[in-house]
Amino acid sequence: MKKILLITYWCLACLGIGRTQSLGRTGNINDTITTCSPGYLLMGGSTDVDEAMRWFLQKSGGGDVVILRASGSTGYNSYLFDLAKVNSVETLLINSEATALSADMVNKINNAEAIFIAGGDQWDYIRYWSNTPIQKALEYALLVKKVPLGGTSAGLAVLGEYIFDAKLDGITSDEALADLQSPKISISHQFVTIPVLKNIITDSHYSQRNRMGRHIAFMAAIQHKEGVQAKGIGIDEKSALALEENGSAIAFGINSIYFLQLISPQINAITDPEVTVFTVKATPRGTGISSIDSCFEKAVQRMQIQKGALNRLY
Repeated sequence: MKKILLITYWCLACLGIGRTQSLGRTGNINDTITTCSPGYLLMGGSTDVDEAMRWFLQKSGGGDVVILRASGSTGYNSYLFDLAKVNSVETLLINSEATALSADMVNKINNAEAIFIAGGDQWDYIRYWSNTPIQKALEYALLVKKVPLGGTSAGLAVLGEYIFDAKLDGITSDEALADLQSPKISISHQFVTIPVLKNIITDSHYSQRNRMGRHIAFMAAIQHKEGVQAKGIGIDEKSALALEENGSAIAFGINSIYFLQLISPQINAITDPEVTVFTVKATPRGTGISSIDSCFEKAVQRMQIQKGALNRLY
């Protein structure tokens, strides 16, 4: 019997089940309990925005911050710990389905007062974390404990109801516009539940990588397949949208935030999609937004995909 138990333990250890892959913890080694408040930090990638991160950390109530990633290291630990008063910052590496079964990982997420998903490859997050205890822990954190959740780049990609999952690698705007039914336009649905981001698909590194065209193609694919007139939020690098549960927000940074809404009928989704676009200029101290719904409603600039190109109608 003892031999069987040893073999079982060895097998579980090899799979990563039951053990953590914490990359390190900065601050108090003991958890604390604080009163946190909900909020969602949508970061556009590249250099993080200090004021946006302070907004996020303040929502933790000074508690324990957990960084989730499938690759990379502990760069956020000292940065966030030095930025605002928090009990600790810990980075967890969840880079396999086996690691996503770790009870220790789940416990750390359950005890967090703020959770941030780092950049990397969003397909790693979808394939390793979906339908696992990690995903359930994130749902508990969001819907029951009401902790603030943020993400940058790939971490931003998984926050909307719809997700460009990069299952078949990334895609450029030129590629997407040339073939609106490309298999590389792979869309997943609802990795986490954030009601204020319903029907929304996000994208990052926005104007820096000329991503509006592919973003429209993503929305066209959603409407074509799901019958949903999808909306999009695009975030420039060095910019962030600090979003409250009620839909109000602050745009922090030095570039812009883009709000897109598909307005073409479903029959034209793939052949001739059309969107309206509204742009908010982010500022270092923050540009206030009464509600993101108002940004979609204010959109007047029309853009349309026609014969493989993106046209500005007015």
